[in-house]
Amino acid sequence: MRLCLTAALLAAFLGAATARAESPADRWNLADLYPTQAAWDADAAKLESQLAELARCKGHLADNAARLRLCLDLRADMTKRLYRMGTFAGEQLAEDTGVPASLALGQRTDLLENKLVEASAFVEPEILRMGARKVAQYLAGDRALGVHRFPLERILRAAPHTLDDAGEALVAKFGLMNSAGQSAYSILTDADIPWPKVKLSTGEEITLDPSAYTKYREAANRDDRKRVMDAFFATFRTYERTLGVTLYSQLKQDKVYSSVRKYPDSITRVLDDNRIPVAVIDTLIAQTTANLPTLHRYFRLRAKMLGVKDMSYFDIYPPLVHGDFKFPLALGRQLTIEAVAPLGKDYVQTMSSGLEHRWMDAYPRPHKQSGAHATGGGYDVHPFVLMNYNDDYESVTTLAHEWGHAMHSYLANRAQPFVTSQYATFTAEIASTFNEELLLDRMLKAAKTDDERLYYLGTSLEGLRATFFRQAMFAEFERNVHARADRGEPLTGDALTKTYCEILKRHHGTAEGVVAIDDAYCTEWAYIPHFYNSFYVYQYSTSIAASSLFAQQVAGGEKGALDRYLGLLRAGGSNYPYELVMAAGVDLATPAPYQALVARMNRIMDEIEAILAKRK
Repeated sequence: MRLCLTAALLAAFLGAATARAESPADRWNLADLYPTQAAWDADAAKLESQLAELARCKGHLADNAARLRLCLDLRADMTKRLYRMGTFAGEQLAEDTGVPASLALGQRTDLLENKLVEASAFVEPEILRMGARKVAQYLAGDRALGVHRFPLERILRAAPHTLDDAGEALVAKFGLMNSAGQSAYSILTDADIPWPKVKLSTGEEITLDPSAYTKYREAANRDDRKRVMDAFFATFRTYERTLGVTLYSQLKQDKVYSSVRKYPDSITRVLDDNRIPVAVIDTLIAQTTANLPTLHRYFRLRAKMLGVKDMSYFDIYPPLVHGDFKFPLALGRQLTIEAVAPLGKDYVQTMSSGLEHRWMDAYPRPHKQSGAHATGGGYDVHPFVLMNYNDDYESVTTLAHEWGHAMHSYLANRAQPFVTSQYATFTAEIASTFNEELLLDRMLKAAKTDDERLYYLGTSLEGLRATFFRQAMFAEFERNVHARADRGEPLTGDALTKTYCEILKRHHGTAEGVVAIDDAYCTEWAYIPHFYNSFYVYQYSTSIAASSLFAQQVAGGEKGALDRYLGLLRAGGSNYPYELVMAAGVDLATPAPYQALVARMNRIMDEIEAILAKRK
C-alpha cells in the first residue's frame, strides 16, 4: 500500500500556500559582525600587528607564569579575531557565491590563518619542554592563567606521542603528502569519471552523477530505482581497483602516523585526540548488531507500506509516506519555538530573539550556498544560521536541527571563555538531534488525523534508520579495514568490496530474506567519501543515541536531567567530549543510550502499525 496525502488535510491548520516574497527580515544581518568592510580591514590590520607581538613570545613561555599567561591570552585574542573575520567572509560568500569580492575576502582570511599558524607553531613544543610539573606550578601561582588549564592539559597529553625536534621536523615534511588518497578520490569522482546516462520510464534521460543518484534513487517507479542503482554501482565497479588503491593509501597513512606517534593502532590514535575510549565504537557496533531485529522490522514495515512483496536494496530510499503539506517560514518558526519549550524560558526567549533579529538567512536564491549550516564563530556576537527553506516539513526539521547547533554555540559562548568555547563534533550533533525529537513530539501532539501522524512518524523513522543504523554500519566497516591495514594485510578493491558486502547483507538481513542485495551493489563503499576522514561517521550514531536518552530523561521528568543537559551545552569544549556527555548523565560506552534509541524506533513502528491495522 502506498500512502499519499494532500494539503487539504491540513488546510484549516496551515492555510493555503501563497507566493513567497523575501523581505529583509528573512536575511541575516552580517553587519552585527562588521558594519563595514573598513571595520573588517581594521581587524585584519590589528591581527597583522599582533603577529610581531606574538613573535616576541618565542623562547620565553617558560620565563614565568605571567609571561606564559600574556602570550596565551594574546594567541587566544588573535584566534578569536580570526574566527570572527572568517565567519564574516565565509557567510558573505555563502549568501552569494558569485561575488568575486567575497571570494577574495575568504582568501585573505586563509592567508592570515596561515600566518597565525606559522607564528604560533612554537607554542606547543615550548609547553611540552616545560613539562607538566612546571605548568602545574604556574597554574597554582597565577589564578588568571587558569582559563588556559584545559588547553594546556591537552597539549601536555601529547608528550608521550611527540618526537624530538628532528623527528617532528621530518613528520612535518611528510605532511605535504597527507590526504593524497583523498585528493585522488575527489578528482576521480568529482571530475574524471564519465557518469552513465539512464533513460527513465518517463522517457527522460539523465546523467547519473552522485547528485542525480541521490535524487533518482527515491523515484516512485520501482523499475527506475533498479535502473538507477544498477548503473550507478556498475560505474564504481569499473573503478573498483583504482578506488581500492586510494582508500588503502588512506589506511596506510593512518597506520604510519599511528606507529610514528607510538599508538597501538589507528583507531586509538584518532580517538585519543579527544580522549574518547575505543569502547565507545566497540559498544556502538555491538549494540547495533544486537538490535538488527529492530532494523529488519523496519525494512519489513517499509515493504508493507510501499506495497512491495520482495524488498530489495533499491527500495530503501523512496519516502514511506507522501504529502504536499506546506509549512511557510512563519509557521516553521512558530512550531520550532513551541517544540523547544521543554528546554526552558531562557532557551525559548533566546531562540525567539535570534529568529526576530536576523540571525538567519532563510530562503534559497541564485548563487546562494546549498544546504544548511550554523556557525558560532563570532564569539562576541551571536551565531548565524544558513537555511534554504522550501516550505516543506523537511525544512522545518532542518530549522529545528540547525537552531539546535546555534543555541549550543550561543550557550557555550556565553558560559565559557573563548579558549574553551569550541565544542567537538562528538557533542555537536546531540543538540541538533535533540531538537528534532522535540519537534516530532510537538507535531504528533497537534496532529488531527492518522494521515498526519503517519507522515511525521514515517519521516522520523527513516531519519533514525539513516542516522543511526547506516552510520553504525559504516563505522563497523571502518573498524574492520583499519584493523586489517594496521596488521599489514593487503586490501585491494575487491577485498574491500567483499568485506563491505558481508556487513551490508548482514545489516539488511539478506540471509533471512529481509532485503535482497545484488552483489553488484557492494561497491557502495567506494561511494562514501567519509571513509577518508577516519573514524568520523560513528559520531552521528552516538550523538543521536545520546540525544534519545537525554530526551527520555528530560521528558520523563528525571530529577536534574534538564539542568544536566543544558549544562552539557554550556560546557562547550571545557573538557573532553566523552566525559562531558557522561557527566550530563549518558555513558556512550554502555548499552543504555543505544537501547533508548532502539526503543524509540520500536515505539514509532508500534504506532505506525496500529494506524495501518485500523485501515484493513
